[in-house]
Amino acid sequence: MSTELQTDTATPSAAKPAVAFVAVNFIHCESSYRERFEELFRTRAHAIDLLPGFIAMRVLQPQTEGGDYLVVSEWASRDAFDGWRQSPEFLEGHRRGFEDVRAAREAGLTPPMTSRFETYTVLCD
Repeated sequence: MSTELQTDTATPSAAKPAVAFVAVNFIHCESSYRERFEELFRTRAHAIDLLPGFIAMRVLQPQTEGGDYLVVSEWASRDAFDGWRQSPEFLEGHRRGFEDVRAAREAGLTPPMTSRFETYTVLCD
């Protein structure tokens, strides 16, 4: 039995872009809306992926009943994130969810989802 340390000889991957800014959207969904919410993200247009300064996005599903979904986006800068929030791509990327909320309000119902977000600068990796 060999006790030699095996090393990975694969070529290193390209350097990851530096993340300087992170936005976390905490989204609470009514239980009847969870399946729809997940479908909206599974079928998203990916418009954000092409914007300058965008690095990555993850949608985290809660493991507890009634917990919030987290949408975590990573950016090269606060300016890049602000540019996204003011872009036509932002409106298009959120259109279907915004329509669901508006329809519920117009019908006098509780909106199927609510959200709040927090922003962060990266302290260290």
